[in-house]
Amino acid sequence: MVIQYADKIPFIGKLPGDIAIERPNVKFYFPITTSILLSLLISLILYLFNRFKS
Repeated sequence: MVIQYADKIPFIGKLPGDIAIERPNVKFYFPITTSILLSLLISLILYLFNRFKS
């Protein structure tokens, strides 16, 4: 479900460090920087949620 809307978020997949190789017969895409940033953001949100949950 989230993947369907990923192209509408401006920074997804366009950060420095995201690997994109396009050849005539092959397209390879690995958004490593985007993955790391999203992981950090989700971890922060979960940390804050658990910290202030009472």
